Amino acid sequence: EKFWSGVIGRFPSGKVPLNPRTRPILDRPAWIAHEVVLDVLPEVFAWGYLLLPKNLKPGERRPVVVAQHGLEGLPADVINEDPTTRTFGAYKAFAARLAERGFIVFAPHNPYRGPDFRPLQRKAHPLGLSLFSFITAQHERILDWLGGLPQVDPARIGFYGLSYGGSTAMRVPALLDGYALSICSADFNEWIGKNVTTEWTGSYMFSKEWEMPEWDLGNTFGYAEMAALIAPRPFMVERGHADGVGIDEWVAFEYAKVRRLYDRLGIPDRSEIEYFNGPHTIHGVGSYAFLHRHLSWPEPGR
Repeated sequence: EKFWSGVIGRFPSGKVPLNPRTRPILDRPAWIAHEVVLDVLPEVFAWGYLLLPKNLKPGERRPVVVAQHGLEGLPADVINEDPTTRTFGAYKAFAARLAERGFIVFAPHNPYRGPDFRPLQRKAHPLGLSLFSFITAQHERILDWLGGLPQVDPARIGFYGLSYGGSTAMRVPALLDGYALSICSADFNEWIGKNVTTEWTGSYMFSKEWEMPEWDLGNTFGYAEMAALIAPRPFMVERGHADGVGIDEWVAFEYAKVRRLYDRLGIPDRSEIEYFNGPHTIHGVGSYAFLHRHLSWPEPGR
C-alpha cells in the first residue's frame, strides 16, 4: 500500500467497461496476432498485440507471457524478425519466439515514447501520481481482460520486460498479484547510485531521462525491496556483462539481497540471475527455461 499509494501513486478505484476491440494483423506459421484496444479510465486506454499459437486445442487453457518493450518502443518491436534492424538486436523477436514455444503472448504498449511522456511525469507528481500510475492502471485492466479469455489460465500469467520494460517488471508485478512471476531484463540495478552518482557516466545525471527519479524512492523501495514485494512468486534477473545501463558489481550487490530473502523463505529455486556475454538485449536462454518451469509449460521436444 505504501509503495502503490505513497510512491508510485494510485488512481481512485472504479473502472470503466473494458470495451475490447480486436482485429487480426499478422498471420505466421506458428501463430496469429491480433491488435487489441481496451478502455482503462476516462481518456486512458491500453493497447497491444495478442499472439495466439495455432495449435491451441478447443477448451485448452495455456499460460501467458506479457512481453514488454523498452524506451521509445512499440509492440511491433518485440515480434520484429528482421535481423538488420536495431530493434531485432535488442529484442530478438522474443515475443514471437515464446509464441512458437506454445505460450500465449501479449505485447502491450507502455506510454514512454515520444516527446510527451516526460512532461506527463512532471505534471503527475504534484497530484501524487507518476508515469507508472498510468502504466499500472493499464496493466490492471490487461490482466482483467487476459484472465477472462477462454484460452488463458489466469493463474499462469508471467511478465518479461527489457530496459524500461524491465523497470516495469520491477514495479507493476510488485503491485499486481495477477502476475504469477516476473523477469527483469537489462534494468535491475542499485537504483540510488544509478540516479544520483556523478562518478559514472551511466548515471541518469548524464542522461536525457530526467523523468526517472520517483518520489521518495531512495528512502523507501530499492530494487531488492520491489523484488521482496514480488516474493514469494518467482523472480529472475537477466544481465549482460556489456550492458551499459549498469555495472555487474552493483547489480550483484542488489541481487544478493533478493537471493538472501528467497533463501530465508525456503524457496531458493524461485529466484535466479543469469549473466551472459552481451549488451543491452534479451538473452532468451535461462529466461525461457525459467518461464517453462514456473508457468508449467513443457519446453519444445519434451
